[in-house]
Amino acid sequence: MDRPEPRATYDRIADHFAATREHPWPEIESFVADADPAALAFDLGCGNGRHAEVLADRADRVVGIDASRGLLRTARRRHADRGDDVCLPLVQGDAARLPLGADRFGLGVYVATLHHLRPRATRIRSLDELGRVLAPGGRALVSVWSTTHDRFDADRGFDTTVDWTLPGGETVPRYYHIYDPAEFDRDLGSSTLVSHDTFRASGNCYAVVGPPD
Repeated sequence: MDRPEPRATYDRIADHFAATREHPWPEIESFVADADPAALAFDLGCGNGRHAEVLADRADRVVGIDASRGLLRTARRRHADRGDDVCLPLVQGDAARLPLGADRFGLGVYVATLHHLRPRATRIRSLDELGRVLAPGGRALVSVWSTTHDRFDADRGFDTTVDWTLPGGETVPRYYHIYDPAEFDRDLGSSTLVSHDTFRASGNCYAVVGPPD
């Protein structure tokens, strides 16, 4: 199976992809609304920065991290057009080797990104990185695409590619690991994170996680 690299893939489709991602997910809005205020928050896999705007309601400062320079460019443009800087600084970074200090962030979201990493060891290392950067008592919301989505007919997790169609009809394959819910729980349990809540919505598995005890 052709397994395209996420950074190159999203650089290629960045402008069109970002244009289709205007509004934040309700699950993120609910999580952030219930969270304690924080001095620092992160949006890992920030894309065009739409969820950083939500985090800014609870945090003094929000850091946006993404592997794709193209998507970071769309976030910078989005916030310049709106006359705000809630997603600054924007940092290009590897989700499995976060360019962030340890024990500093009280709040974070990591949605629709973990499932692009491979292999499993890299996904778990990325979850470990969340545990490293979260401050004592901090919380983050993690999501992955799941076999519970109605487009999939599978009971167990699997690797696949999902095409993105650009204007004009060109298709760009994107690598995904589609999680089954039990597998997601196992990977969380294999990381240093503490899982405080898990739930499913809109074909995704979610977990509210904190740093190691």
